[in-house]
Order: sequence, then C-alpha cells, then structure tokens
Amino acid sequence: MVVTDLTIRIIVPADHEAVGAIGFAAWAAGEAFEDCYRDPHVIAKVQQEFAAFPDETKGEIFVAELAGEIVGWGARDGERNYVSDLWVHPDCQGKGVGRALLLHLCELMATEGLATVRLDTHARNERAIRLYERCGFSTIWHGVEFSKSMGVPLEKVHMEKPLADR
Repeated sequence: MVVTDLTIRIIVPADHEAVGAIGFAAWAAGEAFEDCYRDPHVIAKVQQEFAAFPDETKGEIFVAELAGEIVGWGARDGERNYVSDLWVHPDCQGKGVGRALLLHLCELMATEGLATVRLDTHARNERAIRLYERCGFSTIWHGVEFSKSMGVPLEKVHMEKPLADR
C-alpha cells in the first residue's frame, strides 16, 4: 500500500520529540546493522544524537505527516545540496514516504538552481540504496568513514543525482 494523503511541511518546535523518536526507531530497525550497534554506549549515543538533532541543526528539516501524525522526516544540513537525513518510521517504510520526502528535497534544491543533490548511507542499507537509485541517484564513492555521531567507523556509499539544467 502506497500512501496518497501524505503532507510534507517544515518542522516546528512541537515536532522535535517525534522527529528524534522516528529517527532512532528507523535506525534501530535498519537492515544495515553492525555488531558495534549492539554496544549499549553506541545505542545511547545514537538515541541522544537523534533527540538533539532538531534543536542543534543549522539546516532545514521537513516532516511527512499522515492523518496528522509524523511518519518520517528528511533534512539538509551542511551544504545546500546535501541530504543529511532521511528517516521513516518502520511501520510506514515501503509505502512511498521516503520517496516523497526525497523528491521534495530534490525539487527544492532544483528550484534553487543547484546542479546536483548528494547523500550518504550505509553501504549495506540495500532498501535505501534501491530507493535512491530509483530516484535517479548513483554511487560515486564506496569506502569506510568514521561516524562522529556514533563514534565508530562505518562502510558507506556517497551517492549523487544530477538536477535538470536550469
């Protein structure tokens, strides 16, 4: 089932707790789980990072609502053409929420005249990589990077999508 009555809007302060909870739930349910993710210190650090992100980001966060409830969110933080986060509640994954958020961010960047959109994900996050490829992204780098938020090295891919010439 694909959701059709999804609303995407900019985050407001009342959304912060839900955004943190959804990010953590999506991360915890992810298929790209590594042994280090079982470390209670890593789990606590990740949960704290998600809880703090809405208050600390200098970028933009957009939430996806279904029947008045936040079911996912995406952010661009750092460079204007970088999608830093895309998280969908596990109960709503595979229903078009992530695609809608990603395409919303891509369209926003295209209207700003940006040439490309970039993002990173775990190299074993196959569902996300398939979504990104279906949305026009391709892998431009595959390797190991240190995750500051988790405090561990992770196998990552960097992906990029060209935007229509403006």
